[in-house]
Formats: sequence, structure tokens, C-alpha cells
Amino acid sequence: MSRPEPTADRAAAPADDRAAAPADDRERRTLVAAREQRARDRRLTTRDLVLSIATPILLLVLWELCARVEIIDPRFFPPPTRILGAGGEMLLSGELWQHTAPTLMRLAVGGGLGALAGIVVGLLMGSSRALNAALGPLFSALYPLPKIAIFPILLMIFGPTELPKIIAVFITTFFIMQINTVSGVWAIDRKLLEAGAAYGATGLSRFRFVVLPGAMPFVFSGLRTATGTAVVVVTAVEFTGATTTGLGYLIWNSWQLFIPEKLYVGLVVIGLIGALVTTILSRSEKLLLPWRRER
Repeated sequence: MSRPEPTADRAAAPADDRAAAPADDRERRTLVAAREQRARDRRLTTRDLVLSIATPILLLVLWELCARVEIIDPRFFPPPTRILGAGGEMLLSGELWQHTAPTLMRLAVGGGLGALAGIVVGLLMGSSRALNAALGPLFSALYPLPKIAIFPILLMIFGPTELPKIIAVFITTFFIMQINTVSGVWAIDRKLLEAGAAYGATGLSRFRFVVLPGAMPFVFSGLRTATGTAVVVVTAVEFTGATTTGLGYLIWNSWQLFIPEKLYVGLVVIGLIGALVTTILSRSEKLLLPWRRER
């Protein structure tokens, strides 16, 4: 009795090997490309960090040299070492904190409450056509008004207290956050809303799982913009003489007394506050919105 020849099995084995070989090769190339991309990202991150640190240092060194050899007038542009020394003296004497603390308080209270109110109102206006029709034209008319121009009216109503300064910051932050939040709600992809409806997301669940996450990128963008604008406004209202504390008052008083070192110290501290808050917001966005791809 003769056995059947396994011709088909022998023919199928090389064919399977040939089919598996390209797949293994593609997987290997994909892994290599992924490793190269990660290495490139690390190199770029390191380069960006070095540039972000080295550029200000080089500019400060150039400023120092130009002031020392009097290429620029050191009476108006004192060397950074003198500014640093003045800042150290103010820090040790408590003068710097005496002006920094009130500014931080006005920013935290006015800016925080304004941002919260703007986000809430923006979400409601973006979700309700009737509410947007009622409040939209009013807010569009009020937003372009210079907030500094409103400050004298606030002083007339509330007197030279902390309230006018806090309200000025509140109004500034509120309108920026309201506009950005409404834009964020309107920018949500309609397909996401339809998908949410298909899965039964209505009312509060629709707001929580679709509307709020979709608007959050615009909210964080608005927060970064509002931070810079609020710092400008609080510094400007402290210029007016309605207070004897704050970094704005420090800058204005230093100009009147012609103490440029203290003037520059105030500017540096304001810049550091803005940079610190912006960094915190950027980190918070990455933490709270992990689906956002870094650009």
C-alpha cells in the first residue's frame, strides 16, 4: 500500500515563510523608526531647553558689557548686577514683598473670580442659543471698553480701597474667558455631539463628557491670554496713585524718584509672575487634557 506524497504540505511551508518574512521586516523597520523618532524628540527637547536658558543669559551678559563700557547710558540702563544687588537689598529689607504681596492678592482674587465667572457664563451661552442672543450683543459692546477708563468710575463709587482694583482685574479676566469659552463650545465637532447623543448622552452627562472636555483647550488658551492682560491691568491701576502698595506703585514711584534699579526690579518681578503662572497653566493643561497632542 503506497503512502500519499506530502507535496502540498511541502509547497505550503515555503509560501508561509515567504509571507511571514515581509511582515517581520515591516515590524522591524517600524520599531527602528519609532526609536529614531524618540531619540530625535529627546534631542530637540534638550536643544529647546538649552536655547531657552542660554538666550536670556547671553542678552544679560551683552547688557552688562554695554552698560559697563557705556555703549548704553547706565543711568537709564543700569547693569544687571546692580539691579540684582538692589533686588537683594529690597528682599532682605522686606520692601519687595511689601509690594509683591498686594499685587499677587489682586491678581489671585480678581483674576480667579473673573476666570471662574467667565468660564461658567461662556459655557452657558455656548450651550444656550437664547441666552447667547440675550447677552451676546451686550457683552460685545462692553468688551472693547478700556478697563483702565472704567477704573475712575470704580474709584468714584467704592473709594480708594482694594475693591476697585480687584473689580478692574475681574472685568478684564471675565470678558476674555467668556469669549474664549463660548468659542470653545461652538468649535466642538458636530460629529462628537452626534456620537454623544447616539450613546445616550443628554443633559448633564452631555455637558460633562462632551461639551466641557471639548471646550477645555479654548479655556486654557483664554487663561494664558487673560493672565497677561490681568497683569497689565493691575500694574496700570497701581500706577494711578490710588494705592501706595503694589509692583505698579513701586515702578511709578521709582520713576518719580529716579531710582532705575528699583524700577527694573519691579519689572523683573512682574515678568517672573507672568512666566510662572503661564508655566503652571501649561503644565496643568498637559495633565488635565492628556488627549491633546503636543505641538
